[in-house]
Formats: sequence, structure tokens, C-alpha cells
Amino acid sequence: MSEKSGGDFRYSVGESKVPWHAVGEFFDGSDALELVKFLLPDNGEADYAVKLANAAKALSELSDVAGRATKLTLGKKVADAEALACEYFGSKYACFTSNWTGGMEIAYKLAGISAGDEVIMPAVTFIATMAYPLSVGAKIVFADIDPETINLDPADLERKITPKTKMIVPVHLGGFPVDMDGVMAVARKHGIMVMEDAAHGMGGAYKGKKLGSIGDFGGFSLHEVKNINSLGEGGVLLTSDDAFGSQLAGGRFLGLDFTRKIKDWLYDISPLTARDGSIQVAQNHSATEIQALGLILQMKRLDKIIAIRRKAAEYMNGVLSEEKGILIEKSDTADTYGTHHLYLLRIDPKVVGGNIQQLAAKLAAKGLTNITHFGPMYRFKIMRDLGYNEHELAATCPRTEEMFYNSYTHLPLYPLTEEQLVYQAQAVVEAVRELKQGK
Repeated sequence: MSEKSGGDFRYSVGESKVPWHAVGEFFDGSDALELVKFLLPDNGEADYAVKLANAAKALSELSDVAGRATKLTLGKKVADAEALACEYFGSKYACFTSNWTGGMEIAYKLAGISAGDEVIMPAVTFIATMAYPLSVGAKIVFADIDPETINLDPADLERKITPKTKMIVPVHLGGFPVDMDGVMAVARKHGIMVMEDAAHGMGGAYKGKKLGSIGDFGGFSLHEVKNINSLGEGGVLLTSDDAFGSQLAGGRFLGLDFTRKIKDWLYDISPLTARDGSIQVAQNHSATEIQALGLILQMKRLDKIIAIRRKAAEYMNGVLSEEKGILIEKSDTADTYGTHHLYLLRIDPKVVGGNIQQLAAKLAAKGLTNITHFGPMYRFKIMRDLGYNEHELAATCPRTEEMFYNSYTHLPLYPLTEEQLVYQAQAVVEAVRELKQGK
């Protein structure tokens, strides 16, 4: 009897007496049970074992009558996730990748970033933002930050443009929107491409446009710590440019081109063609069907998740605004709608009688997790080893130095209980008062 193969791009055999499935070894009910146990672990409840046994029995019975997943990577779920992203963000093209670092690599390649080019980004970001440019010998130029948001300052951006500047990468740190009008004005004036690193910004908006959809490229991290995740890792790259958008699939998976075939084979391998016409070699940033399913499920509740975080941020602002010396984070407006991935806590050291390092220690002693995101990028060993002078760069980013070492840290806003949220706000007030009293 012939069997219908699920197939994939390599083994699309259709009806066949000897099918060649894309999946070499199927998963069964016992495997599914282990996945359930991983996602829903025993937390000590008395009846967990009984209910797990019921689930095991149900999965075993289901396994007896069910088919098997015959496609585990780059299939329908990935396509569905990309369609959902296009609809939600108002972008023409979306590419779901194994992680956001891979998505940025694709964008950098399509922009033609190479040795000698300059890429401007804020001095405060994560290493992933600059990993690819550094790997090909491009020069990273650090723009100073806006002290109210810790985002790239468009005024300093303008000062750091040179004839070698090829790309600007604003980072929506903590999920608060960068001043994109200012960034885009500078970029268009000089004919420079923009990629929004919205790793923290999925679901945020700036003047009616979703973050990630404003620049030539944009995208998001779906790492486990983000507001939503795709089972631990994942990324989404957006563009509305046809020349770039048509190359995203190839950029994700080694340039495989199914519109062309070489003699007696299934496909061709095409390079990526960058903005300047240069040839770029694609790597593998493939995403799995399970990752895509995770994204689809969590993206359906993204707006509700942000609303909960926003309410928590408003509560923090209300309590902290009563204590002199605490500078609360900027609130959402009609023009700027953040994702509240992090709560930005700032202080005026002169008023509170101490700096953020002292306050952070007091908060930690009170059991309050606080992490200053992120260390100034020019301070890392990799930069020194590549010939960057950290002291010279620090002098070009005075607000970064002042804010990081003296004035700001971040607090968590993931769904806290009411008790935790109240404690967090009160602990900050108490710690600031202790600093004022010289304790």
C-alpha cells in the first residue's frame, strides 16, 4: 500500500510505496509526556502525581490513534508565524529565525556591511547588536544616550556621522521607543540605512507605527527572558523593501533557491545580493515548527501581557514619584507606547546623597533583583583586543558614563504578584531614604 509522505523541500515524494519523510525518527506519546513534564513540572502539589498519571494514560491512548508530525522545521507553523507577524506589525515581509542575532546578521548582510564600514549604535546595548559587524571588520561607532530613556540620542548621532557610516542601529532599550523621527531624519539626510534592534520592543509603538516596522529593517528577540518567547529562543526580522524581503528565506537557510535548479538536482544555491550589489554568503538560521508554535501561542496574548506590565509600571511611577531624588521612567503617551520589558529606575545622586551603585547594593540586601542593562560596550575585553580605546570612547559618551555608574538601574516588571510589586516599590523608597540619611 502506498503512503502519503509529509515530505519537505528535499524529500517531497507525494504518494509513494516507500515514502521518504522529512523526519527521520518520529516522536510518540511517551516523548510528548516528557515535554508536558518539562513545561509543567512538579511543584510539590499533593495530587500532581495522580494527574500526571492521568495525562500519561491519555497521551498513550492518543498516541495509538494519532499520526506523527512529519515536518519539524521550516514548515507550515513557521509560515503561519510569519504571516501573523506581518499582519500585527504592518510589515510586508517577516522572517522567523532561530534567534534575533541571526536575524540581525541577515539584515547586516543585505545592507552590505563589510570591513571598513562604520555602524553607529548606542553605547548601551547587548553584544549581539554589534557581533556581526565586528566579525567582518566593520567599525562600531558609539552614540551617547538620552538620559531619560537610555536610548540612542539623535543629536549625538548626527555628530558621529562620517562618509563611512553605512548603517544606524537604534535600540529600543527596555521596550521604550527611541526617538525614531530624529533617527530617520538623520539617516535619510545622509542616505544611511536603519535597522531597529527591538529585542525588547515587541508590541511597542511610535507615533502609530509598531516598533521594528519603521526602519529599513527591524526585529525582535524571542529569548526566554523577553515579554514573550518561542520556547526559549527565536527571532523575527521585518522589512517592507521588496528587494530585501524576497531574499529573507534564502538568507535564513544557506541561499537555497527553489525557483532555480542545477542539472539533475532539486534547487540552486543563490547568494544574497546586498544594497550595493556585493555578494553575500548566507548561513543557517533555521527555526523549528515547535518554536513557531510557541510564538503563535504567546503572540496571541502579547497585548494583554504588555497591558499588565504597563499597569505595574504606572504603580511604580505613582509610588516613587512621591520621593524626592527618584526620577521615574517616562510614561506612555499617544506617541510613545512601550512594552515595559524593564522598569527604568533613575536617581539624582546629589539629592539622594549617593550613587546608583550604593543604591543597588541596598536593594540587593532587601532581596530586590536589579540589573543595570547593559554595560558600556566599549569597556569589554573584545573591544580592547580589536584595538578600540575604551578611555577615548568613554570621553565621547559622557552621559553613558554618568548614567551607568551613577544614576540608573533596571527593575523587573514580569507578572509580579500584588504583594511583590508593593514590596518592590516600598523597598526602593526605603533604600533611597537610607542613602539620604547616610546609612
